[in-house]
Amino acid sequence: MYRMDWTDDRLQERFDSIDHRFDEVDRRFDEVDRRIGELDRRVDKRFDKIDGELKQLDSKFDSFNRTMMLTGGGIIAALIGVIATQI
Repeated sequence: MYRMDWTDDRLQERFDSIDHRFDEVDRRFDEVDRRIGELDRRVDKRFDKIDGELKQLDSKFDSFNRTMMLTGGGIIAALIGVIATQI
């Protein structure tokens, strides 16, 4: 029966090999983290742009709402005036 002798040098070689593999995994995770960070910054910029556009749209709706209120109020006042003159 064959028996493998694991000497200290042989064990150290194995551990070094495992350490090297984990170093490679760490390097790859660092690359993934860097890419996610870049993507996160790009997404933040796009959301900032959309936020600015929504604020601009909101101010336009405010202006439209003000115009509709003034127009509606003018029409109601005119109708009240017409009704008052007919009584």
